[in-house]
Amino acid sequence: MVTVPRLVLAAPGSGHGKTTVATGLLAAFAARGTRVAPFKVGPDYIDPGYHALAAGRPGRNLDPVLVGEDRIAPLFAHGAAGAELAVVEGVMGLYDGRVGAGDLGSTAQVAALLEAPVVLVVDVSAQGRSVAALIHGFRAYGRVRFGGVILNRVGSDRHERLLRDACAEVGAPVLGALRRHPDVAAPSRHLGLVPAVERRGEALASVAALAALVTAGVDLDAVAALAATAPPLAAAPWTPGGAVTAARPVVAVAGGPAFSFGYAETTELLAAAGARVATLDPLRDERLPAGTAALVVGGGFPEVYAAQLSANAPLRAAVADLAAAGAPVVAECAGLLWLCRTLDGAPMCGVLPADAAMTPTLVLGYRDAVAVTDSPLAPAGTRVTGHEFHRTAVGPPAGAAPAWAWRDGEGRARREGFVLGRVHASYLHLHWAGRPELAAALVRAAARATPHAPA
Repeated sequence: MVTVPRLVLAAPGSGHGKTTVATGLLAAFAARGTRVAPFKVGPDYIDPGYHALAAGRPGRNLDPVLVGEDRIAPLFAHGAAGAELAVVEGVMGLYDGRVGAGDLGSTAQVAALLEAPVVLVVDVSAQGRSVAALIHGFRAYGRVRFGGVILNRVGSDRHERLLRDACAEVGAPVLGALRRHPDVAAPSRHLGLVPAVERRGEALASVAALAALVTAGVDLDAVAALAATAPPLAAAPWTPGGAVTAARPVVAVAGGPAFSFGYAETTELLAAAGARVATLDPLRDERLPAGTAALVVGGGFPEVYAAQLSANAPLRAAVADLAAAGAPVVAECAGLLWLCRTLDGAPMCGVLPADAAMTPTLVLGYRDAVAVTDSPLAPAGTRVTGHEFHRTAVGPPAGAAPAWAWRDGEGRARREGFVLGRVHASYLHLHWAGRPELAAALVRAAARATPHAPA
């Protein structure tokens, strides 16, 4: 039974300031000495980084599409253990989920699964009394329990009075009103906000500014009281399971500014499967961790750091040697690019005889995929749901077999990713909590590999 007070922050659509309010709330409550647990709905990797800075504990994702709706409450219970308040930031608009699948993957669905009240964050910079109709419509539609509204980007005292009067007309409690705040905005680029790990000093200052903004403009006591109305949630905490191998192989997991996209549960699952998890920053470390028997490289922005990654020739050679020796290597999206021969002309690891380049086209969406080639990650026939999000393209490596197959929205067969030897590289981001056997399979493969010895 989960009794942690909790609430979900939603919005009419993207761009209303959910991340601003969520990060500010987490930081403001943490400054008051409240143990807070942060969550993000959907496959977002960047917002949880800011949440983690504010809360002092990992930001975790809740995505019913990737892990199944039956795991949402257990994953919440796992991530909220020991917390006194949980703040869940929604995704897109309140009722926006997977295209063509109703409310699947939406903020509304997660709020219902967590039995949590919803606070609507509304950008009112171009709104007057009409905000009442907007709020009333969102409150009346669907199955969420509406708890109140936070007005964001309020222009003046007079504007605030007008908005509060309008909300009172429809009985919508106003929990806070935040003035326009361009000085605390995080910088963006082609895939969204710049991750906190890439601008840690500035990000910490931004989080502190958000805490001050929210403390001044939001009734924190009212927010805490609303969160406390969430009923006990009948769920046992998710667990990554027990060890499956006694060999304790070293599995290196790449991170740092260039590879900051990953789920907290990934390393927990690897450790539970018997691995000794060692972290690796390819921008700084010139060698693999001692005894590395497998390598996991997640997503991020290698295109931004192509010159620095290319300059780290010793590590590039070590990764190529590791793959050539038959050790399992699993790479997602940015990891795929790093394994290629070149990225925008800059030499990379050369594990895959292919070249990668930036493109103007954004590829985005959930994919229901099946493995079509045996690999250290999954045997052929394994079914997964993953997520693509990139603006790059990779030419097919000679000799590689496809990793995944699926049908697109028009029913056409697609093949994606590559399996070459013991290397599995793909654009598909997976949340391993939805398929824990992936981590177990990788650790078993690592236990059979020859550990890497530095040249």
